[in-house]
Amino acid sequence: AFKIILKDPAVKGILVNIFGGIMKCDIIANGIVAAAKEVNLSVPLVVRLEGTNVQQGKDILANSGLPIVPADDLGDAAKKIVAEVRKAA
Repeated sequence: AFKIILKDPAVKGILVNIFGGIMKCDIIANGIVAAAKEVNLSVPLVVRLEGTNVQQGKDILANSGLPIVPADDLGDAAKKIVAEVRKAA
């Protein structure tokens, strides 16, 4: 999905908001990290995770070596992505 999103030159940042119980947050976090590395992500990325294995997911993101900004809820994520995009401009 990052490849498709980043084809648009108007994209200045990415906000991922996961709130669910069926899919495990650790699996999602591993996918986010792999995708970000694959596309050599050059725009800010804010991720909000909530659900099964949320702490493991947050740990994966934090230990990825990537500048992924964690968020606690959707409002927090929105504020953070705006701030990160402004900082990167």
